[in-house]
Parts: sequence; structure tokens; C-alpha cells
Amino acid sequence: MDDQHAAASLLQAQTGQLLSDFLLGESPGGEPRRRERGRGERPDFRIPKARVLDGGERLQIIDTLITVIGGVYCHLPQKRAAYALDPVQALQLLRAQVAALSEGEFHLALTSIISGLRDAHTRYSGPGAKQGAVAALPFLVEQYGPYDAPTFVVSKVSAPELIKDASFKAGVILESWNSIPFARAVDLHADRETGGRPDARRARALESLTFRALECGPPPDEMAVDIAYRASPRGMLRETRIPWRVVQPERAQINHQPGSRASRYIAADPAAEAVRRTKKLMFSGNVWEADRSGTAIAHDEKRVKWIRTRFQDALAARIVKNSSSGDLGYLRIWSFDVEDDDAFIAEVMRLLDILPDNGLILDLRGNPGGLIWAAERLLQLFTPNTIKPARFSLLASPMTRAMTSSPFNRMEFEAWLPSLEAAIATGEPYSQPLPLTDPAWCNDIGQKYGGPVVCVVDPNTYSSGDLFAAGFVDNEIGPVVCVGEATGAGGANVWTHFDLREALRGTSFELSVLPPDVGYTLAIRRALRSGAADGLPIEDLGVPGIAYEMTLDDLLQENRDLIAFCAGLLSGIPRTAMRVQIDESTVSITTRGLDELETYMNGRPFEAVRRISDGALQLPRPDAEIIEFVGRRNGEICQRRRLGLNAG
Repeated sequence: MDDQHAAASLLQAQTGQLLSDFLLGESPGGEPRRRERGRGERPDFRIPKARVLDGGERLQIIDTLITVIGGVYCHLPQKRAAYALDPVQALQLLRAQVAALSEGEFHLALTSIISGLRDAHTRYSGPGAKQGAVAALPFLVEQYGPYDAPTFVVSKVSAPELIKDASFKAGVILESWNSIPFARAVDLHADRETGGRPDARRARALESLTFRALECGPPPDEMAVDIAYRASPRGMLRETRIPWRVVQPERAQINHQPGSRASRYIAADPAAEAVRRTKKLMFSGNVWEADRSGTAIAHDEKRVKWIRTRFQDALAARIVKNSSSGDLGYLRIWSFDVEDDDAFIAEVMRLLDILPDNGLILDLRGNPGGLIWAAERLLQLFTPNTIKPARFSLLASPMTRAMTSSPFNRMEFEAWLPSLEAAIATGEPYSQPLPLTDPAWCNDIGQKYGGPVVCVVDPNTYSSGDLFAAGFVDNEIGPVVCVGEATGAGGANVWTHFDLREALRGTSFELSVLPPDVGYTLAIRRALRSGAADGLPIEDLGVPGIAYEMTLDDLLQENRDLIAFCAGLLSGIPRTAMRVQIDESTVSITTRGLDELETYMNGRPFEAVRRISDGALQLPRPDAEIIEFVGRRNGEICQRRRLGLNAG
């Protein structure tokens, strides 16, 4: 089954519901609601009408948000300065008006205050039927060309039978959206989006024109969109109407679970993650089915051969043919939202061992983030140098001091407490910045890929994706190519109300349970960069790189020009290589482009520096637990391999 047929089947089986039916609480196709579902029956997605909050519940929600935003929201000073707004005061004013507002007006006003922070980490989710749902149109819109004069095209169509116009297919040029010129429609919608920079807001607006996470924002204003398009730049103008549908993507099996050990170390945009899963359901149906069944597949999309992986929701790898300098590796990291960072990194290592060592393209475009440990620990695989992770600080306030001094939080927060207490006298707005990922963890494996590496990002690379890009630059691993001005600029560790309630339990700031189906996420710890950019925040700034403008061939031909551009960058980086093979009695080291070799046993120098040339060197297997080889070129460390001999 190809992706289009698989997507159509899945959409019918798992959604099959128009937005109009969803909002009105109707069963798909007008069928009566089934209370029980047997094997083989279509799931029932009729949604009960949202419960109306009473006055006391409204006040409880507002008071909770006033408390947590004023007490622990880590970007509060920065947002007040950057946008000349005060969310705490705005919530106080809303509190005084709450009795006069309808249910819809209340939630719209509350959502507007939170979204005005331009922070995709900090979201409000009201009660009702929209949690986990995404409003979607069955096609993907992307842009190419210069930023100030882009061309908008349909790059993918998931299920042609859901679109009545047979001429509307991949490659058509979009001219208008509900009778508004398309570029203008994007700009108008960008004003409602999160994002600290105009390019980030535009990128999110372009995505949300066809995909909207209903848990984190209002549904589309219209039940269907009227689109004017051309099949070619000078083709005849055509129009079609396409209704919105509702998709409810399941969480992947590898995703972190709420309340787990990983849940307090997440940096992610929950809305973008829901949209990412929806796109996978709609445009990669066979991969989605394999993910649900727990099987690993190597899908063949437009004759592109992908390597099998059991982390297919987060990773995709293939070999790129390159005649000028040899084959290259291509590793797409879709998400860092994993529960087990050890298993995730082990799988990346396995894929790297399969890919050519001539050069590697790491593609993080659209990565909405996930587990901070997974992103920062991954950096060590691509460099011989010691990784310095980002550091995180807390807002200096009575609430954070109470949280960090609580005996229940000693293991997690004790290191931040002295600087928070000192801030009472010094007036510092933040605590001392400290790493969330233990530096020892960031260097416990060492380099595994020895070829040159380039990282590709865009304004939808967010949160832990930002952290990876920042670490890639700050640890001087390689060049960053940016489709747009910079990454999405999400610089924080994100918590839910449950996380905050647990952390504040037993303190004078203890929080109560919110009304059913009401929640929020909040940026709790602020990320600061290391290295040459030491102390620079990621929030609202992002990580810039070498600018690249997408082409039509990129959108329709599997990023062909982008890959060629990255290959050109990789060809200009000097290449060295080292491979180490251990057997029962010997250790073989094969090198290329290196002139010196150092050997360490259990962390101590083992022999004098050895002058080497390209080729293989064989040594007796030493009696040691850990052996490490360091290769230099003109005095600079280029390759490092650390191996445990007891494991063979």
C-alpha cells in the first residue's frame, strides 16, 4: 500500500469527521453514536459538548495563572521588556470582568493573554472536546524563493479522494485563500501566532493555515476554505472548496509519558508535536501503521531508500548519492520526544555506523523538541571535543525559593537554592544558570561519527531542537544551515500544572487541582547558551546559520537542491577518519588524514605520542577497562574513540 492510499484509509478509519460535525457534536456521517465498539468497527469520534465553567472555576483558573506566571514564569522580565506587556496585570483586569463574559469570550480573552507572550512553551488549554485533536486540510503548503517574495505551492496531497477537484495536486501554485491574496493571508494569520521573530511567526502561520492543534487554540473561523490556484505560473486560475477535517493522532510508543522521570526535563511545543504526528498520519500512512504495530520498516518514497529503524517516529536515515566527493549520510531527526534517551542514542549510533563517513547532513527542520537529555547527549557523537551543555536558570522569586528549598525537591533543585537566596540581597532577577543535563552524561560515550557534519534547521525547529542547534554551534561541531533567519527561538524547560503542583506540595504556595479538562504548560527554567555565546538566551533570538532559500525542486523532489548545497559545504571541510576494531588479542586502528595518535588506558596516557600516516595500525589488546585513542592533524584533535574492553 502506498502512502496516499494508506493515508486515505487511515483518515477514513481514524477520523472521517468534518470540522462542522466535530464542533456540533455529530457522529461521523450522521450515524448514531455507538456506546460500544466491536472489532473492525470504525471508531466513534462524536465529541460531547464542552462543560461550561461556573464563576468560581473561572476565578480559580485566573488566580492559578496569576500565581504561576508571576511566581515562576522564567521569561517574565524578558517578555515585559520585549513586548511592553504585563500578563499578570492583564489577568487581574480579566478577573474583574469575568462575570460579564460569555463562555466563549472568557476562553478567547484568556487564550489571547497567554498567546500574547509569543511563547509556544506557555499555553492554556480550556475544557471541552478539542484535546488531542487537530483540524487539518488534506494537503501541505510550503514556500520557496526569497523571504520577501515567496511562492506558495502545494507540496503534498494526502488523499486525493477527499478533494473534489482532480486538478488540485502537488505542485499547484496558491493565489488566494478565502478570497484574500495568499501572501496577505499568511501575514494576517502570523499576527496571531507565537514566535519571537517575524520569520518564526510566518513559518508557524503557514503551517497553521492547514493544520491547527485545537487543544492549544481556537478552531478555524470557517468550516471550509476557498482556494484559488494555478497549475503553472501562467496557467489558468482555478478555484476549489475544501472542508476542514478533524484528526486525532495517537502518541507514539516511544514518546515520553506524563508523570515519568523524563516529564520534568521536556523542552517542546505541544501544539507542534500534535501537528507533526498528524502530518505523519496523513502523508506517511504506511510508516504510521508500522509505528502503531511496533514493526520497523524501510519505506520507499519516490525511490528513496530509507534504513530500517525502530525509532521511525523520531528518526529517518538514508545514503545520499554524491558523485563529486563520495556518498553522504542523511539523518532526519523529526523529534526528541522520547522516553528513553539511552535507547534513542543507541539507535542513532547504530544508524551512524551504517552511513558513509564522508560527511553527514543532520536535518532538524520542523523538530518541535522533546527530552532535553536526548538532544544534548546526542551532540557528543559528532565531535572529539568535550561537550558543554546549555545552562538553565530560574526566576528569582519567593515562589521559586520555596520550591527549591522544599525537602521533596532537594535532589533536583538544591544546586539553584544558594543563588536564589542571594538574590534577595543582590536584586538579581534570575538564579545562577546550571545545566539540566549532567556534563558527564554529555560526554559518557564520546565521538562515534568522524566525518564532517552540517546541521539544517528552520524557524519551526524549536525547543530541544533549539538546544541541539545551539550546542552544535557553541561546541564548534560544524556549520548550521538555516532555511529562514534562525531556529524557532524556544529557550526553556517546560512543565505542566501537574509538575508544578508536585514541586510545590507542602510549601506555602501549594496549588489546587484545576477544573476537569483545564490545563496549561509553562516555561519554568530559562535556557542560556555556552561557548562563544555564553550567557545569551535562546528565547526570542534562536540560533542563526548560513541562509538558504528553498527551491521548487526541494519541495517536490525530496530536498534535492538543499542536499546539494549541504554537500558543497561538506566538501570544503578537511576530512579525517578513524575506525577501531577490537578482537580477543589485538586492537586495530585505521586512520585517514591524521598525523599523530595518542593512546590512553583507564584515563591515563599509555605511551608516547605516535607519528602515523594513513592506513592500519595493530596493537596488542591491553589489560584495561577503557581504552581511548586521540587522533590529531597539525596539532588539532580531529578524532577520538573511547571503548570499553570488558564489553568486547
